[in-house]
Amino acid sequence: MLALSLGMAWLLLAPLSLWLLVKGTKVERAGAIVTLCLLEGGTIAMNAIPHPAAPVHPAAAAHSVPAPPLPCQERAPVPQSASAGQELVLTWPAAPRECPTAEVIIRVEGRKLLVWLYETPRAEEHRAMLTMRHRAVFTLPVHLQDGIATLKVPLDEKTGYIPTDGRSGRPIPRPAA
Repeated sequence: MLALSLGMAWLLLAPLSLWLLVKGTKVERAGAIVTLCLLEGGTIAMNAIPHPAAPVHPAAAAHSVPAPPLPCQERAPVPQSASAGQELVLTWPAAPRECPTAEVIIRVEGRKLLVWLYETPRAEEHRAMLTMRHRAVFTLPVHLQDGIATLKVPLDEKTGYIPTDGRSGRPIPRPAA
């Protein structure tokens, strides 16, 4: 109730005091300054007064709510290795908060198989097979093992193409044996 009264005093007295500061006599100006100082002092005092805390319900405190999982770090990883066959297997070093899915775009340009990767937390549906004629974005699951992220892109045709990073234009090396 006190806060409501102080708010109403600000709404009514502050504009009047400002008007008296500009158009009033010396006594009215002095009264306006004192009024504004009292309003400001009351506001500071209201802020310093300890407010009663909301009651804690023991039933609510007894049940622990699991913390929401940390969001993954969206990024555009550069494939460390790639092997093409019935499926294109791409690997890269895993990040501390690796996303569960990655968007992949594959496009053929001459003998190059251009690949763009973008990790994302969105788990949209993906197509089971990817043909070289598609130019759509596919969302596929990322598998983590021993600090390495792996993405398998199923292909419907045997390729003799060279897997190439689409951003840099550099060939992606084959995995070490």
